[in-house]
Amino acid sequence: MELMSESGQPTPRVRLGRRVRRLRERRSLSLRQLSEQVGGYSHSYLGRVELGDQLPSEALVNSLDEFFDTDGVLAELLEMAHDTLIPDYSRISVSKEASAERIQVFTSSVVPGLLQTEEYTRELFRRSLPGESEDQRNERVMVRMHRKRIFESEEAPYYWAIMDEAVLSRPVASAASMAGQLRHLLEVAVRPRITVQVLPFTKGAHPLMGGSLTFMTLKQGGTVVLVESFASGSGVDSTKRTVEMTERFDLARSLALTGDESIDLIRRYLKEYEDECNF
Repeated sequence: MELMSESGQPTPRVRLGRRVRRLRERRSLSLRQLSEQVGGYSHSYLGRVELGDQLPSEALVNSLDEFFDTDGVLAELLEMAHDTLIPDYSRISVSKEASAERIQVFTSSVVPGLLQTEEYTRELFRRSLPGESEDQRNERVMVRMHRKRIFESEEAPYYWAIMDEAVLSRPVASAASMAGQLRHLLEVAVRPRITVQVLPFTKGAHPLMGGSLTFMTLKQGGTVVLVESFASGSGVDSTKRTVEMTERFDLARSLALTGDESIDLIRRYLKEYEDECNF
């Protein structure tokens, strides 16, 4: 884990760990004693957090903030640490998710991040980032699952996801995990503020092959556009480029199945994965 940022300053995870250690030492508590005070988290886990070797869970940070009466300071440091796990090119768009009125996304190879199950996400990171440790992957999974909280808000954005049929066909994880992921898609697809569509193989080539595209319409006005491909991405600033990406998205949407047809197709793939599990 990096201890220093590019500017030579301690990273947010290190600052968080140091703050926890100082708070503990001011109370003259050992790691074991602190463990007893905040819900029984193991002292070795707390030690790794203090050293900056591991990010704490949101639940642990909330317990620490409450115990030390720090008015959410530790939670803020955790958010900053989460941000460092998000690629630079998508950090701005991710930070706008909670303030979006509508999010539209097209993906050509994987389930959109905010619709992924934890198991699917973990396996996706394991395969796409083979050089990372299990702890690093777990932290990335935690961050992605944390982002899904926007759906719990009373002012949750309208979420419109279109995905290539390849997303359903390619088994990113085991048959059991894929079945769980598709069940989740079927569950969210019937929610009033979520639309899920599939662009089928039968439609042939389309203008968004090989990448993903996200549009966010913000509550305060304005649109954030993010184009992503293999391990890279970029925001769209110019009006001309935004119009071009909008046209591509609209063309892909026009080729997609309706919501009901998409649900039927997802169910067919789900049955195939379930049959494979039972074989």
